[in-house]
Amino acid sequence: MTLKDGKTGMTLKIKQIGDSNLKERLMTMGLTPGTKVKVLRSAPLGDPIAIGVRSYNLALRRADAEMVTVEQVG
Repeated sequence: MTLKDGKTGMTLKIKQIGDSNLKERLMTMGLTPGTKVKVLRSAPLGDPIAIGVRSYNLALRRADAEMVTVEQVG
C-alpha cells in the first residue's frame, strides 16, 4: 500500500520511500521509515492530500505520495 491509497482519517506507518529525486527532501520533511502519519484530507479533485506528520501538517501531490510505502496502524 502507498500513501496515495490512504483514506481520510487513516493512521499509517511509513515502511520505505522509493528512490527518486524527492527521496532526500521527503526524508528531511520528516517522512522517515517508522514514522506514523495521519491522512487529514484530500482536495476536492483528489490532488494534493494533506497529512499530519510529527507536529505539523504537510500537503503532498499524489504522484509524490505514491513513492511512499506504508502499512495501516489503526
